[in-house]
Amino acid sequence: MQHTRRFLIKAAALGAALAAEAAAPLPAAAQSKGLVGVAMPTKSSARWIADGDNIVKVLKSRGYATDLQYAEDDVPNQLSQIENMITKGARVLVIAAIDGTTLSDVLGQAARGGIKVIAYDRLIRSTPNVDYYATFDNFQVGVLQASSLETGLGLKEGKGPFNIELFGGSPDDNNAYFFYDGALSVLQPYIDKGKLVVPSRQLGMDKVSTLRWDGATAQARMDNLLSAYYSNKRVDAVLSPYDGLSIGIISSLKGVGYGSGDLPMPLISGQDCEIASVKAILAGEQYSSIFKDTRDLARVTVDMVDALLTSQTVQVNDTKSYNNGVKVVPAYLLKPVIVDKSNWQATLIDSGYYTKQQIQ
Repeated sequence: MQHTRRFLIKAAALGAALAAEAAAPLPAAAQSKGLVGVAMPTKSSARWIADGDNIVKVLKSRGYATDLQYAEDDVPNQLSQIENMITKGARVLVIAAIDGTTLSDVLGQAARGGIKVIAYDRLIRSTPNVDYYATFDNFQVGVLQASSLETGLGLKEGKGPFNIELFGGSPDDNNAYFFYDGALSVLQPYIDKGKLVVPSRQLGMDKVSTLRWDGATAQARMDNLLSAYYSNKRVDAVLSPYDGLSIGIISSLKGVGYGSGDLPMPLISGQDCEIASVKAILAGEQYSSIFKDTRDLARVTVDMVDALLTSQTVQVNDTKSYNNGVKVVPAYLLKPVIVDKSNWQATLIDSGYYTKQQIQ
């Protein structure tokens, strides 16, 4: 009986020890370095899917837990997702805003909780509570888009006049204005000299913007332009700031016979090198696109996260360009690359961004 009692006491003690061990915190080396919330605008664009995947991949490789959310271009949805990230205890928020002017309240909540905020690719406006901005050189994106049209049309050689129509991005995306201004820095002198003619006379973001970067909206506007201004003339070029718009514009043009017979496709720019547009470039339907390697942007963003959470200096290379209406947000700008038929394989395939099977 005494032996049985001693056995039971030992068993109870062992059980208590095991329970205590199970309840004890894991060694620091086995724990996550903290939660990072990643808020992306939509899955309707392939580039945002790539952005989200790349950021999560790099964060996890460096020991962070992640919460990746897509808001499907619904502002209240994105606000709710960010609030949930704050509630879950995120230490840093990486946000590609749908509307960069709508986040002031929720980012105030983040700031009160000591949470750092990195604006990802799109500047967050009208709040002091954004710490850093990781993006590409957006003005240069516009310069490259317009330069491709300049080269393709032979404007530097004095050719012209040519008819051109201009499309802008979403008016609630700060980047759209940089793209447009960069492009006009190249195109406006040719417009002033009459070497480029805008038959619709629609210039300025108030007239050419495309809400939410919607391809169907761009297609409908191109339909209207063709009907109203091109009954007896030809479109020679279209400035498009994004591949999703370019595909809509191409559909409109093909619908009235461009790309067949003696009516060649205009030169059409783009951005993001989405697969559909790379295929369109190879087919001679789109002239160029801009490559922004999201793998590099993910790495730069996670470098910022690391520095913020270890009290190190955050690396930036621009402290002047991005005033959000309350403060100048320190930024790291990456270089965009123009892609056309001449370099698509070296830029997109040889770099490992796409496989050849994805394109052909």
